Amino acid sequence: MTSSLPTPPASPATAGLARQPAFYLPHGGGPCFFMPDPRGTWTGMEAFLRGIAASLPQRPRAILIASGHWETDGFAFTGHSAPDLIFDYYGFPPSTYELTYPAPGDPALAAQARDLLLAAGLEARVDDARGLDHGVFVPMLVAFPDADIPVVEMSLDRRLDPALHLAAGRALAPLRDDNVLLVMTGMSFHNMRGYGDPRSTEPSQAFDAWLVGAVGQDEAQRATLLADWAAAPAARYSHPEEEHLLPLMVAAGASESAGERIYTEEVMKTALSAFRFA
Repeated sequence: MTSSLPTPPASPATAGLARQPAFYLPHGGGPCFFMPDPRGTWTGMEAFLRGIAASLPQRPRAILIASGHWETDGFAFTGHSAPDLIFDYYGFPPSTYELTYPAPGDPALAAQARDLLLAAGLEARVDDARGLDHGVFVPMLVAFPDADIPVVEMSLDRRLDPALHLAAGRALAPLRDDNVLLVMTGMSFHNMRGYGDPRSTEPSQAFDAWLVGAVGQDEAQRATLLADWAAAPAARYSHPEEEHLLPLMVAAGASESAGERIYTEEVMKTALSAFRFA
């Protein structure tokens, strides 16, 4: 199903620019990219994230991003012009609580995104006070370290309904034609007790293979499969709770094209992947 919402006319600043992709990216573990990593656990993922900007058709005018760390009644968007950082990780070195990411917010984009969801019959609001959690600022510090592109964070609807998040992605799709980059972050395997356990390798690979197959389907079939993701092989082992997977649904919903895996690696004995939607 495609969105019935019309694409807004391009502004003079974005007329003639290519459509931005939608991504589902891993955000790593806590502030992992900004700590000593003698075993190189995160070096491959960090290198992948550093290459995101160069893969874009042009510099985006803004980034709309969701992570698995903010749930609200309905959907919400950060509306502050200078959002603070929320250090929602615990027990890490003091230096990791001194990270900065002074990217501006974009209140107009937050309102535009809210209005697109409301027009699609979804609950949505702007939160003028909330800052950016680590599922946003940690990967953004790697991928866009200059912090000079406005960032708006989107929440998950706490009902955690995959079909609802696919619908939100469809509603937000017109932003891609207005030079807004959609970046949804999480982890394609997120069983905290399973990380580092060799017994996780096989089930994580089974779920990862299913994800690759589902994402690569046409829009209608992809939506059907993702809406029923819990029936996939090793699904609930890979995601005892689904909040780190649901950002994928938003990215997938924002595209009519088959998605592609653009990164895969075994990290802490588990298969992890990232996806791009044209």
